[in-house]
Amino acid sequence: MVFPDNCRYTEDHEWLRLGEDGIAYVGITDFAQSELGELVYVESSSIGKEVNAHEIFGTVEAVKTTSDLFLPVKATILELNADLDKNPNYINEDPYGAGWIAKIKVTDPAAVEALMNVEEYRQLIGK
Repeated sequence: MVFPDNCRYTEDHEWLRLGEDGIAYVGITDFAQSELGELVYVESSSIGKEVNAHEIFGTVEAVKTTSDLFLPVKATILELNADLDKNPNYINEDPYGAGWIAKIKVTDPAAVEALMNVEEYRQLIGK
């Protein structure tokens, strides 16, 4: 399993990669996608909305289950990955690249530092 050093992680198995401009990308971790199995649908109606940290901003549906997506930090949802409409499997194939789920504008970039680093996340999942 892959866990990039340039991402922060949550107990809900989301990752966040923050750019210098306060814009970040969010997705689910390699561990989460492997636990869910083949993804068949990604849904969110949060574009343009400010969402608080730990609030649901969408769902991912796998063959056997549906799982809520929780926003790691307070932010405005700028964009959803439209490529996932046609191929939600990008999340399974490349969770930190083509499988990103949301592009967000982080309200408080310092809140990102409170998220787990890669070592802490590996400890959480025992990998």
